[in-house]
Amino acid sequence: MIAEARVSETEAVITLTPDIGDLVPSEALPQQSVDGPAGVSSFPKVLRRRLDKFFADGNISPKADRTMWVKITAGLAVLAGSWIALYAFEPDSWKFVALYLLGGLAQTFLLLNIAHDSNHNAISSVPSVNKTLNYVFDVCGINSYMWRILHHRGHHSCVNVHGEDDALTGRGILRFTPHEPRKPLQRFQHIYGLFLYALFSLDYVFVRDFECFFFPSHDYLSRTRHPVREYAILFAGKAFYLTYMLILPVVVLGKSPLLVAAAFVLVHLIVGSTVSLVFQTTHTVDSTYFPSDRGEFDNGVYHIFATTADYATTNPVVSWLVGGLNHHIVHHLCPFVCHTHYAPLTRIVKETAEEFGIPYRQHSTMTRAIWHHLILLKQLGNEN
Repeated sequence: MIAEARVSETEAVITLTPDIGDLVPSEALPQQSVDGPAGVSSFPKVLRRRLDKFFADGNISPKADRTMWVKITAGLAVLAGSWIALYAFEPDSWKFVALYLLGGLAQTFLLLNIAHDSNHNAISSVPSVNKTLNYVFDVCGINSYMWRILHHRGHHSCVNVHGEDDALTGRGILRFTPHEPRKPLQRFQHIYGLFLYALFSLDYVFVRDFECFFFPSHDYLSRTRHPVREYAILFAGKAFYLTYMLILPVVVLGKSPLLVAAAFVLVHLIVGSTVSLVFQTTHTVDSTYFPSDRGEFDNGVYHIFATTADYATTNPVVSWLVGGLNHHIVHHLCPFVCHTHYAPLTRIVKETAEEFGIPYRQHSTMTRAIWHHLILLKQLGNEN
């Protein structure tokens, strides 16, 4: 009975149509059936069967394993511990900054390892557990509700599709796709891009979330009626974040507002640049493809392989730190699987792709992935 239950759970989790009806009921991912003409669908069908078989044969739950719960506990403990230490020991300026930065590193770890998985309901089969852990976004100053909409409807459903994939939004400053008109300034984007990435999380905290709620740029956001409670959570979450990050250190610890502000900005430079590069190196590199529309491929599996690249998949340290997002093809194929299972699944993906002659894009290290991302930025900045 247990084995049957886990097989059923696996089949429900390894799917290309995430259950996001609670947020955008009319905007689920496009149908990406593995059925169709035998020649076209053989690779997706075999790949899906092998991925399912991994969990079924090993009687393994696709949700969080012991390693994942250790990561959750460790991440939350470091974040809480750094802030407890700030108030328990009342450190001098340099130790204050060190503990503050430690908390910022913990936030980065939690965003990549915990918040992202919970956003995909990949941690637990109990919805309330995922929902609770998803508030890690709000603890880090980013609205969890809006991130969920943008990430599911604005990315997973339309990877690298101009005008739809929110990850390609460059605000007219950065050009991430050849389908977007080029501006003269963008010829230097491979130089200034990294500096702008460092502002990514500051943008989300102070601008982007409010913009998406009140001045939406995407049609699916304009058509979505957000629950009143989500507006309340938006303002309450921002107030909570800014209170514990900026106000309390000044009021309770008596630290200089300038010192606290400097530490705050430094934390965001770390969070912003890290999170941006972890994600940008998986879709916007010089070897990935940019479809003209979401229906260009007969099967969504081929869309994922054409638009996504892995990196450093044999490096367990990188995988551990970035929440398995370096195994990005598997993530898009199995969005509801906990990232601690990605390594063996990636081996299955690579072997199956090689067997069927399907291009598998990868870089041996994260450094090389970043380099190839910058190459793309330079190409797009100089080509019309």
